[in-house]
Amino acid sequence: QLQLVESGGGLVQPGGSLRLSCAASGFSMSYYAIGWFRQAPGKEREMVSCIKLNGGSTNYADSVKGRFTISRDNAKNTVYLQMNSLKPEDTAIYYCAAKFYTCSGDEGAYPYWGLGTQVTVSS
Repeated sequence: QLQLVESGGGLVQPGGSLRLSCAASGFSMSYYAIGWFRQAPGKEREMVSCIKLNGGSTNYADSVKGRFTISRDNAKNTVYLQMNSLKPEDTAIYYCAAKFYTCSGDEGAYPYWGLGTQVTVSS
């Protein structure tokens, strides 16, 4: 069974930081690009960031550029999203998703998804 599990979400004050983790089981992440998506209440799901299979190419949404950093540790079969300078607008359920090789902004291109982790930014 192929599975992705997100963790690390929670409550944080504006300006604070969180690190999300996406752990894979049942398959190796070595040949997969991993994307982070988020969905806020009443909003469409959007891509936040993506990392190519070798970690050499990354993408970020304009809204998080300079604040979020995506990284991967294939030996641990885990991808991370370091989120700094968090804003209330970052409040959402965050999902990780996997597809072969290269990143895509189209959520339909990702066949494997986690169930999400809640991030709430509030004072």
